[in-house]
Amino acid sequence: MKRLVVLAVLLAACSRSDVRSIDDAALSDTTNGENWLALGRTLNEQRFSPLKQIDTSNVANLKVDWFLDLPETRGLVSPPLVNNGVLYFIGSLNVVRAVDATNGRVLWSYDPHVAQQVGDRMRVGFDNSRGIALWRDKVILASWDGRLIGLDAATGREQWSTMTLDPAKAVYVTGAPKVFKDKVIIGSGGTEQGPARGYVTAYYAATGKQAWRFNIVPGNPADGFENAAMEMAAKTWTGEWWKFGGGGNAWHGFTYDAELDRLYIGTGNGSPWNQKIRSPGGGDNLFLCSIVALNPDTGEYLWHYQTNPGESWDYNSNMDIVLADLPIGGRTVKAILHAPKNGFFYVIDRENGKLLSADPFTTVTWATSIDTVTGRPNEIAAARYPDGRASVAPGPIGGHNWHAMSYNPATGLAYYPAIHMAYTYSDSGIDLASWKSPDWQRGTGVTASDAVSSRSDGVTGSLQAWDPVRRKLAWEVPLDGWWNPGTMTSAGNLVFEGRADGHFVAYNATTGAELWKFNVGSGISAPPITYAVEGRQYVALLVGWGGAGIGSGGPSLARYGWAYGVHPRRLIAFSLDGNAALPPSPPPVLVTPLAAREFGVDAALAAKGSTEFGNRCRTCHGVAAFSGGLAPDLRASGVVLSAIGFADVVRGGARVAKGMPAFRSLTDDELLAIRHYIRQRAEAGLAPPK
Repeated sequence: MKRLVVLAVLLAACSRSDVRSIDDAALSDTTNGENWLALGRTLNEQRFSPLKQIDTSNVANLKVDWFLDLPETRGLVSPPLVNNGVLYFIGSLNVVRAVDATNGRVLWSYDPHVAQQVGDRMRVGFDNSRGIALWRDKVILASWDGRLIGLDAATGREQWSTMTLDPAKAVYVTGAPKVFKDKVIIGSGGTEQGPARGYVTAYYAATGKQAWRFNIVPGNPADGFENAAMEMAAKTWTGEWWKFGGGGNAWHGFTYDAELDRLYIGTGNGSPWNQKIRSPGGGDNLFLCSIVALNPDTGEYLWHYQTNPGESWDYNSNMDIVLADLPIGGRTVKAILHAPKNGFFYVIDRENGKLLSADPFTTVTWATSIDTVTGRPNEIAAARYPDGRASVAPGPIGGHNWHAMSYNPATGLAYYPAIHMAYTYSDSGIDLASWKSPDWQRGTGVTASDAVSSRSDGVTGSLQAWDPVRRKLAWEVPLDGWWNPGTMTSAGNLVFEGRADGHFVAYNATTGAELWKFNVGSGISAPPITYAVEGRQYVALLVGWGGAGIGSGGPSLARYGWAYGVHPRRLIAFSLDGNAALPPSPPPVLVTPLAAREFGVDAALAAKGSTEFGNRCRTCHGVAAFSGGLAPDLRASGVVLSAIGFADVVRGGARVAKGMPAFRSLTDDELLAIRHYIRQRAEAGLAPPK
């Protein structure tokens, strides 16, 4: 059934005949700054634009040109795409819109009805998407529930739809599809909610039919191996890893190298995180936490580089894989730039997978260095919590998460938001011998808590400019907080980045000097883009505080005051000639817990509810029930006071259409325990400070 909602009369410029067909040549063209055709603008993923109408001399004059309010959206974390004057973007519950890139006028809107399709599976994953893809005359999206969908770019009509995962498994899709050579590749997330075996699948972009699949970790040897790569990988595992899935889910970090005709995928962490459980005899556990090079036509394994052999900290390598030609050792090297969670900045020869350099860009305590001969880390043994507990930096949030990294070939610098946090890992009290993968609940085989800054100056986040040739920081700007979005850079010698505090900022790409700042009235989680129409350069940004970090951030992110449902979500475009007046946003709101002493908290029930809340609710509603803004702060919710009302929402699915899952398996006793825990946290928030 076609699910098209026409919100405006299609403009003549958006007729089928005027949709500019996109292919590998168009995606490889680094000289055309008018369009922003892919997640990283071009296939090299550099997020660099050759446009320079806006530069260091005039960026201070940047003003709002147009904006579009998006009242039914929540977390917006992706960059828009632009082709021939039409801007495309994806919002909450995977609704895709096309708008006129000169004024924000909506041309069409497509709703995949995720809430109805995902059903009970909504209880894992996140209500956001990191992007869409353009190919030929199509817009391609991946939905939360696992569908890959091809739309007509001119009308938004659905052309085909393909299910990419097993609906019976606790996995989901939040990543952007990657297109190349008439194929589109997608993976999935979900190593924390159940047994997961990661894979990536290529589909034909014209029809949605499967072309090939590459499994990231081996399955049960008794079932045989799909290929020689899986047979090789199995030798690096011990125990009965397949019962836990193994992990490796690839939910971000796909790059097609048109010059070498290779596909690179960044792979995920283990399932569970704790190697003592999934592979008790050790081993490298291929292909976890790796960059894997594949034949783009067949999915055949070519080579790999593993950043964390036998990973045990959630240090996945799903971060951006950026291609650049670098002058190293007296020759031009075709390089991969990669800054994964583990805190090292990697430069890899993409012709053969050989490590060229790896240097820490944040505080790193799990290893002293990376051996450039073997490519292996020189680990600190105590970091693997052998005695059950260890303080380690970075933590599971990483030294750099999925937020976009850009590279400017003129400055030779890479720009990304860095995170400076240490966590305490502990598996004390966990029965490692009998631990089982959770059933649609959070379970990692180890806890990570007590997050603190890993730096002596207390800074938890910064914008960094890394020189991959000189192997050092060129400059750094400390930021307020650790969940800051990705970057974009341009030939105007500029770097643009939003901030968690609601400011959109332009910097001098060479020096890091702040040149322009604009308060958009809400936290920013998406990276910006730039494009041009009829000689006018625009800078566009989706504004909508979101992403997994906000769900789990708790008090450290709640302090910004971007309370759920309070501040507007918008698409904003800036230009030097802009004269639009952006309506003011409400000021930040620090949530005050609801006073209800008559509820009568039972401490024993609250203790039980703490576990249930942590397994099911914390991901969206926050650590210790402090919402970072991704979902309502339940400490202030009157629904919690009513057993019937709470059951209707949490178990009955009364708010599924808003992205609130239905946890139908919860018993009355479990619901009661969760309510007592939430009210306990509310009363703690009402207590006067000591």
